[in-house]
Amino acid sequence: MIYLPVVIALTVLVSQFLFKNSKTFMIDIFHQKEDIAMATNSLFKIGFYLLNIGFALCIIEFFQIETVERLVVALSKKIGGFSIYLGVIMLLNLLLFLKGRKHAINKIKPIQNENTDL
Repeated sequence: MIYLPVVIALTVLVSQFLFKNSKTFMIDIFHQKEDIAMATNSLFKIGFYLLNIGFALCIIEFFQIETVERLVVALSKKIGGFSIYLGVIMLLNLLLFLKGRKHAINKIKPIQNENTDL
């Protein structure tokens, strides 16, 4: 009863932060086409939710805990592990955005060079 609300809240918090700040990258990647950028950003957000909440549900375990101390230890291991996983996924998303931006910039450079050759 404690684990799921905490991991869902963490997932939503990280998702809101990540995808609010990724709008700039997406608009840049899609060459100022805001409608495509926002649609793609929304799809990434849904995938982020599904992946992370699905993982949180997969690692959940039900077992008898006799003392409060064991409850705290078990919760800290699960929530701590999930937080590390969430951080890694967030960094992978950021690397994906940076790679997409680099690809978009490299695509613009040849076009600009062709225009200057005329």
